[in-house]
Amino acid sequence: MSDVFELMAKQHGSPLIARADVGKLTGGAISPKYCANMDSLGEGPKGRFVVGRRVVYKVDEFLTWLREHSKPATGGKL
Repeated sequence: MSDVFELMAKQHGSPLIARADVGKLTGGAISPKYCANMDSLGEGPKGRFVVGRRVVYKVDEFLTWLREHSKPATGGKL
């Protein structure tokens, strides 16, 4: 699974990602609203900051957080 995260980072091409764009980076798996909710609980990606009106994450910090919140799917029912 870690190869997927490395591929995401390479394809993104920037060291930063705006919260509004995390859905594009993750193929829709994580929404900006979910990140905002996790941030408000103090459980979002570390190192966020604001540029203008946008909340921004370092891509490596975001992907570290995403790795920590990901697990392989099981074959059972959802």
